[in-house]
Amino acid sequence: MKDALIHLKLLFVAIVWGFSWSAGRILAQDIAPISGAWMRYVIALACFFLYLKMTDNWRIPTKMEWKRIIIIGFFSTFVYQALFMYGMKFTAAGDASLMITFNPIFTALLAVPFLDEKMNWRLATGLICGLIGVIILFLYSPNVDIPFETRLKGDLMIAGAALAWATTSILQKKAMTSTAIDSQTPLSPLHLTVWSSLIGLLFLTPWAAYESYLYGMPQPSGGGWLAILFLAILSTVFSYVWFADGIVTIGAGKTALYVYLVPPFGIISGWFILDEKLGWSLLVSFSLILIGVMLAQYSPKTSES
Repeated sequence: MKDALIHLKLLFVAIVWGFSWSAGRILAQDIAPISGAWMRYVIALACFFLYLKMTDNWRIPTKMEWKRIIIIGFFSTFVYQALFMYGMKFTAAGDASLMITFNPIFTALLAVPFLDEKMNWRLATGLICGLIGVIILFLYSPNVDIPFETRLKGDLMIAGAALAWATTSILQKKAMTSTAIDSQTPLSPLHLTVWSSLIGLLFLTPWAAYESYLYGMPQPSGGGWLAILFLAILSTVFSYVWFADGIVTIGAGKTALYVYLVPPFGIISGWFILDEKLGWSLLVSFSLILIGVMLAQYSPKTSES
């Protein structure tokens, strides 16, 4: 029963993250992009800290852990959010949800130099399949109401966001599997998320202040506020807490499978909320990228002699 509840939570997470692409596009077109990201994380961190306090799960990182967290926060919140919000300003939610699926391929590629994993034919073939899927998305997206040059700019930014998140995945894996010299246990996924979000918010603050100087204080519309609350509370707090619960309860491998449900829900949300177009290229691109991800992440089991 406990595992069944975890699977339901993870399905909810996949749906929320899928609809987050539409929420991001609504917000990025409503107010200045970085101001939107900043407001999201102010609310999310307030909720995170309240949750840690209520569950008596408060833990202040050590000095060496902070060094890791600063780098993770720079990539996971600052770089990712900047590219995500500006990317959503220019491209369609459905297209973006497919582009971000490239994240596991980037992660596998980065693991070669940083985690001493080997380049093999599966990884190379997976990369080629993924690239073909991305090219098809670039050239034949059904969302032709967005000019090609604008959509291309946004898609490239989302690809950059995927690379930033892949970098984060490598850094988090190291932080969760190796204990800092001045600590007794590694940081949990939840603690890494909370404290790296705080660091990322600090990086975002000067940029958000500059936007306010240029354009005035952000004044979201009703739809903008709904997008901020959705992204802060559902997409960030609930989803990250439940995703972390999934990793602890059923393992990282089974939990990660739910991420592959995000693009279909992203496409559905774009069609349902933003009246985006559906087309064959979305299905073909998703299939090729998914095949590429499966090849890149496949690791054959070896029997012990």
